[in-house]
Amino acid sequence: MTDPKRVIVVGGGHNGLVCAAYLARAGRSVLVLEAAAQVGGAAVTREFAPGFRVSAVAHLLHLLDSKVARHLDLARHGLRLAHRDLKTVAMSDAGPAIVLDGPRVIAGDVSDADRRALLEYHRRLAKFSHLLAKQHGRIPARVASGSWREAFAAIKLALDIRRLGRRDMREFLRLATMNIFDVLEDNFESPLLKGALAIDGVLGAQLGPRSGNTVFTSLYRASGHSYCLPQGGMGALTDAMADAARAAGVEIRTSAPVGAITLEGDRIRGVRLASGEEIAADLVVSNADPKTTLLRLLGARHLETEFARRVQNLRGRGNAAKLHLALSALPRFQGVAAEHLGERLLIAPTLDYIEAAFNPAKYREHSTEPALEITIPSVYDRSLAPAGQHVLSAIVQYAPCNLGAGWDKAKHTFQECVLDVLERAAPGLRGLVVGMELLTPLDIERQFRISGGHWHHGELALDQFMMLRPVPGAGQYAMPVNGLYLCGAGCHPGGGVMGTAGRNAATAILRGPRR
Repeated sequence: MTDPKRVIVVGGGHNGLVCAAYLARAGRSVLVLEAAAQVGGAAVTREFAPGFRVSAVAHLLHLLDSKVARHLDLARHGLRLAHRDLKTVAMSDAGPAIVLDGPRVIAGDVSDADRRALLEYHRRLAKFSHLLAKQHGRIPARVASGSWREAFAAIKLALDIRRLGRRDMREFLRLATMNIFDVLEDNFESPLLKGALAIDGVLGAQLGPRSGNTVFTSLYRASGHSYCLPQGGMGALTDAMADAARAAGVEIRTSAPVGAITLEGDRIRGVRLASGEEIAADLVVSNADPKTTLLRLLGARHLETEFARRVQNLRGRGNAAKLHLALSALPRFQGVAAEHLGERLLIAPTLDYIEAAFNPAKYREHSTEPALEITIPSVYDRSLAPAGQHVLSAIVQYAPCNLGAGWDKAKHTFQECVLDVLERAAPGLRGLVVGMELLTPLDIERQFRISGGHWHHGELALDQFMMLRPVPGAGQYAMPVNGLYLCGAGCHPGGGVMGTAGRNAATAILRGPRR
């Protein structure tokens, strides 16, 4: 017999912990099963060299749902910020960097025309990204469902777009599918400024600046808050979430990988652990990505053929690597003032540079001149490295998961390419390296159990967004199997350390099936 109030959450990543906490606060008996030895999924802090700790995959906090932080009282459970409102530093090969503080250029050689254009660009970006942010916390409407609830949800979306006003509404609909290359070329003069703005449209994606959808992905990234560094790394955030969940009554088991989601007839019966242990529950909520959940843990044979085909065709191959360096001293980047070394540093000097970095990925090859987003979190958080030493964390574009040569053979070559780029930007950096870790998308897939090593659990695109995420017919968190739900980044609203998908999934479960 199963307990009708018992819920099993598969995966203790941030969305799974948030979902579990909300369900427990509503009176459900919740068990979280995490395969790894620590909770947090890809948002963990771990030691990669003796005495050096770093945020493993996600390394900046800027999309966290403010309602989640408030409802779970994460500050009371230990969340602190080492630094907030990070500036963006766009580095150049041939001169001083440009430093951006939101919509303002506070350092660097930028024309007055570009300064004015940047203010207008941010005004539009803020208005349109606010529209997206309003949708994040809503359960998307089901297309053609015929119910009043779904019709009301669709009407709210339409009204939000209409409230932009005729001019901005037309502009939003025009820009949403455009490539960011053309938009930036039309509005700015400075190659360095254009490169800095373009990187937000391609980070983590299988897209270059000339690819359609990159304005949309840039808007998605802008739908959060300013960039922040949690004290103790990103793992401090998920530790606070886990503490909040336990305080609400959630039981959390680590080192407990789920081997299968089990059925009895046409509904969920519970889970079977890799150890063979079976745990019964009427509801299973998976924080794993959609392919892992539906094709591996549940099995395609339990799904309708067309639905299984949609899941199989979900686009979600990772294209970004993560580099961690343990450094004996603080590196000096050319053209960057000492007071800006702890900010968000970019190596993306022009639009053409980023596009050239992307080109090899089209042919299943890694970039030889990659674009990078770099942080040195130990500048503000001394707990991450021994005294006088530092850690460097970088997202590296582009590194396709399905590399033609195979990552087991090509990893060292790619690592040397990345170090060469860093050495040019910070001469002498190689001599400071005392430890190193490079996580390719294949490593991310293996270590964090994410299909394709894509940290969004599926590409962010208009045809994989809102009611179409992860696939048509599964956009409201409930899967077409009685008692099975998704709550991870593969659901609406998508990736990034938000917690919103977990909160929305809990809301959908507590409301009951939508008719």
